[in-house]
Amino acid sequence: MVKSAKILAVGGAHIDRRGQVSGAYVPAASNPGTMREDVGGGVFNALRSLVRRGVSASLLSVRGGDASAETIARAIAEAGIADLSAVFLDRTTPSYTALIDSDGELITGFADMALYDLAFPKQIRRSKVREVVAEADAVLCDANLPSSALERLVALAAGKPVYCIAISPAKVVRLIPVLKELAQVFMNRREAMVLAGVGANATERETVDGLRCSGLRSGVVTAGEGPVLGFDEAGAFSILPPAPRKVADVTGAGDALAGATIAALLRGLTLRQALREGVAAATLAIESADAVPAFTTATFTEALALVPDAQEMA
Repeated sequence: MVKSAKILAVGGAHIDRRGQVSGAYVPAASNPGTMREDVGGGVFNALRSLVRRGVSASLLSVRGGDASAETIARAIAEAGIADLSAVFLDRTTPSYTALIDSDGELITGFADMALYDLAFPKQIRRSKVREVVAEADAVLCDANLPSSALERLVALAAGKPVYCIAISPAKVVRLIPVLKELAQVFMNRREAMVLAGVGANATERETVDGLRCSGLRSGVVTAGEGPVLGFDEAGAFSILPPAPRKVADVTGAGDALAGATIAALLRGLTLRQALREGVAAATLAIESADAVPAFTTATFTEALALVPDAQEMA
């Protein structure tokens, strides 16, 4: 069991904009609604859940020299995370804009993240990164990193567990060169289909088998309201998420699941036990208007009690 676990996260920490349509969404037309802006990013969202579950965290990201960068720096500090990020004064800070319908479901997302592709490969080669990886118990990254940066990061980890968030169907292919070295990949069904090489009608077993054939040893696949799939060397299983008491915004639910699951794994829980905690965190995220829900030990315990035990896959 790892006590006071330390994790280094490398990946996205950027401006998240979420526009929600007030009524029925009408394509190719002006839709009334509301826009809110926050600091998000796959790694940063997950890391905040990790910290709230008792893990000590450092973050290496990249940002520009604009006002958005200052907002991100404040958010990282307020979350109690050590900020190791690099600032490029002549560049624009990455951003992600999501359009969601009145039920909180994603209509489309737009990622303006050229700085990640440009800067991460160079940052991973800094001598400081070797030092902070050596001090960490585990590494968390996301597919905002290009493949070359991911390969370097996995090499620096030298056998320490490396957890990864898939980010999107377009970016998940970046993980292919390092799949065999990753301890865990967190992905949604569309991202899993890309890695597994299966179609939309694939069964849960076909999806897991395809992921194993791709070289992945262990993974988690979410499917909205459907069962969350997990697999490792002990086999494959599923957990049916409880119905949320309300749906405020699904943004960040997968990141919250990843963060809470990793925190539980670092405490020594099995994936089956840890994923129950992840599902509880995801439920709280869905019920919250914020991408990272502010939960107490009591509210987390209450949510966890609603999550059923894992069911082994036939």
